[in-house]
Amino acid sequence: MRPYTAILIVPTGVGAAIGGYAGDAIPVAKALSQVCDRLITHPNVLNAATMYWNLPNALYVEGYGLDKFAAGSWGLRPVHQNKIGLLLDGGIEPDLRLRHLQASDAARATLGLSLTDYVITDAPLNVELRNSPSGASWGTIGNLDSLLRAADILINKAGAEAIAVVARFPDEVDPETENNYRQGKGVDPIAGAEAVISHSIVRTFKIPCAHSPAFLPAPLDSNLSPRSAAEELGYTFIPSVFVGLNRAPQFIVEGNDQHPQPGDIWANQIDAAIAPVNACGGSALLSLNQQRCEIIVVEENQTQIQVPPEPLGIKSVRVNSYLEAVGFIAAHKAGINPSALGSNIYPLHSLRNN
Repeated sequence: MRPYTAILIVPTGVGAAIGGYAGDAIPVAKALSQVCDRLITHPNVLNAATMYWNLPNALYVEGYGLDKFAAGSWGLRPVHQNKIGLLLDGGIEPDLRLRHLQASDAARATLGLSLTDYVITDAPLNVELRNSPSGASWGTIGNLDSLLRAADILINKAGAEAIAVVARFPDEVDPETENNYRQGKGVDPIAGAEAVISHSIVRTFKIPCAHSPAFLPAPLDSNLSPRSAAEELGYTFIPSVFVGLNRAPQFIVEGNDQHPQPGDIWANQIDAAIAPVNACGGSALLSLNQQRCEIIVVEENQTQIQVPPEPLGIKSVRVNSYLEAVGFIAAHKAGINPSALGSNIYPLHSLRNN
């Protein structure tokens, strides 16, 4: 039998009750990884600042790349290790830059990761944060060309196969928004801008990328939510990004002279996708709805946006919790109709032959 493959999606910057904070969807990913052969997910699920968990059968795929994969435009090629290029925003202060470089050296020395020499952008990136009327966060990059020039140097001069970006984010965030987030009941105010950065590099260069923000240390908060607490453990969030990118699959793009290899993964091999119940408007789910793929939506994971599957024509199975989703996946993989696990099984009825 071919490997059972599932996709776990928790959109970034939409205030997901589970997965909207600092790596708080990792327990979900860990559980799902035990009942499928391959789990495809994205940085918003697995990044937890200085905390991380290596899931041997999980594939770490940036959101734009995940959308292209789900549409069937790109494939995924698993790797043993990537050479990671470190891209630092020219707007990061010298002391804060040194903290990130020391954390990068630690990743090389203690985790055995392969990093190229780093590049500093030739102009500050000037990240600005925004909020949409729906409540989702987004942002703009003032010097996007500088970001892309630095990425080009890492790829073509240093041989980088994946890129970790550290951009300086504003320390001044709307106080109410930041307080809500740190108490585990609001939208991550920086997530949307982070997505803009990684999307831009993946779209342009078609290699794995993930982003880590640079901040000055936040004031101590005695009322911090456990869901946000991973961001309080150090001066940099880069370790989880490095761990994810270390084995992030390479993209197979038509026209790049890439010949098929055993183990390549394509959208028609996806057996199931799991997403929050009211965040179903993303490109990946809309594409997977055209495949023979079970789409499972989790009612417990509410978000700030209201896009349920039914108005979009998405055929889905509603479950109450991720625990129930794990059970559904286990049954589906075993070739068992989930209704057979309940007490009520109705008799077959004759179809009329008109």
